[in-house]
Amino acid sequence: MNFSEALPTFVITLREGVEAALVVGIVLACLKKSGQSHLSPWVFGGVIVGLIASAAIGVLFGWTIQILSSSNQPFAPIMELLLEATFGIVAIVMLSWMLIWMTKQARFMKAEVEGAVSAALTQNSQAGWGVFSLVLIAVLREGFETVLFVVAKFQQGIIPALGALGGILSAAGIGVLLFQWGVKINIRLFFKYMGILLLFIVAGLVVTTLGLFDSAMHTLSQANRESAALCFYYERFAKVRSCILGPIVWNTSKVLPEDKFPGLLLSALFGYTDKLYVVQAFAYFGFLITVGGLYLQSLAGRVFFPFKKPQVTK
Repeated sequence: MNFSEALPTFVITLREGVEAALVVGIVLACLKKSGQSHLSPWVFGGVIVGLIASAAIGVLFGWTIQILSSSNQPFAPIMELLLEATFGIVAIVMLSWMLIWMTKQARFMKAEVEGAVSAALTQNSQAGWGVFSLVLIAVLREGFETVLFVVAKFQQGIIPALGALGGILSAAGIGVLLFQWGVKINIRLFFKYMGILLLFIVAGLVVTTLGLFDSAMHTLSQANRESAALCFYYERFAKVRSCILGPIVWNTSKVLPEDKFPGLLLSALFGYTDKLYVVQAFAYFGFLITVGGLYLQSLAGRVFFPFKKPQVTK
């Protein structure tokens, strides 16, 4: 059993779960402070429904891929690869957005959540539903991002599920330590280093997603002669060839194969591949430079694209 598949899902779920746990903890604290602790069951109801909805979305995505892979249609394998690659793109965009935007907004999260709870409590009879929907949206948002990553990495089965479960339980434990036992944890430092780790995980997903597109184009070009031109790059004198990714940068299949430890661990966690091509290499470092640079700026609280206002001359 490949337990390394559990690591990426554990890291993603832990990072997202802690963020959701902070929202839940702030809501519970607000209810206790305002003397509305009788609404606490609505909070836990929102958590449970959010987790169930996230799991249902994951199962739905998994079934869709399985149906395509089991289809007898000639283009079914191509559609499966393209669908997984599309999930990869969406996951890259959403996780990158979460890293940059949510890091910037984290400074105001407590005030925003407290304001939303206060607004919900003013609705009197509808206060329970207001608190429920607030928590549900928070949990579902984090759960959806996790599900997208898991599907994009096409990691299905018991091992990735155990990683996700471990991340959820660990995040819940951190929430209990913070709000129930009053343990002091440097959450800002936690998110900082988890964000850096997540940055490299998503960069690996960029490499994996490009590999899926390359496999899809190669399969399509082999299906009929009319599609052969889709492989606009074809290295004639090399044993290892790519369809759209350009010449090979390295071939470490004999030194560090991706299907054996420790390559297996690096592949599952950081998208390591023993056959890396030029387009993948440029995309990997381009992602780290652009998204990583924006993330570091968000940590420092800087403006992403600063500009000077034009001075008006009298």
